[in-house]
Amino acid sequence: MTSPGLSLQLYTLREAVADDLGGTLARIAEIGFRDVELWNFVDREREFAAALAESGLSAPSAHASLIVADDPAPAFAAAQRLGILTLIDPHYPAEHWTDRDDITRTAARLAELAHQAADFGLRLGYHNHAFELANHVDGVPALEVLVEQLDEAVVLEVDTYWAAVGGVDPVALLERLGDRVQLIHVKDGPGTAEPTDQVAVGDGAMDVAGILAAAPQARRVAELDDTRGDIWEAVARSFVYLAAEGAA
Repeated sequence: MTSPGLSLQLYTLREAVADDLGGTLARIAEIGFRDVELWNFVDREREFAAALAESGLSAPSAHASLIVADDPAPAFAAAQRLGILTLIDPHYPAEHWTDRDDITRTAARLAELAHQAADFGLRLGYHNHAFELANHVDGVPALEVLVEQLDEAVVLEVDTYWAAVGGVDPVALLERLGDRVQLIHVKDGPGTAEPTDQVAVGDGAMDVAGILAAAPQARRVAELDDTRGDIWEAVARSFVYLAAEGAA
């Protein structure tokens, strides 16, 4: 099977991106990545366009706050111009994931956004944290309650680490969700809620090989929310591990 591709979520290097976007993307390319997942890109669209072109990197996916946006069109338009294919809402607060009616409204909003995104040639996705799995409605994790009602046009980017923090086996979750999952965040560490506990992919306790095998169709997106070690070393080690696993 052809690899679905490997990206690096730029939130991992947010301080470097803020200080020197061009230099950061160039260094990511030197490590071996060919793709990145953008974050906080709309207001810096021209800078990102120039830096992507200079580094030779592509951005097939990106994060932008859409559910709460009064007008998501500027984000859709910027994504279209940057060559992004899937635009993902990365966070909808925990208070919206405890009640079935609230989740139904979220599903409807995502469907509305997905059809707006399609007008820009984009696919719409949602990315989880821990609370969408930790919260249950009628005994079912809230994220899966969402999927029961979700328009087929909406895809998922499952953050496998936060799923584990939320108390759900990420391998079993990916198997249940199937092809609805088109991207996965691949992280490693002890599975705690403390971001600085995270380590390079392959150096922690997560069943990364099992996760990759459970979602062969999904683009792999390496990420660290934080770490106690050198972040660049962790990024490089993550690339080496995932490339050896056939993700690159």
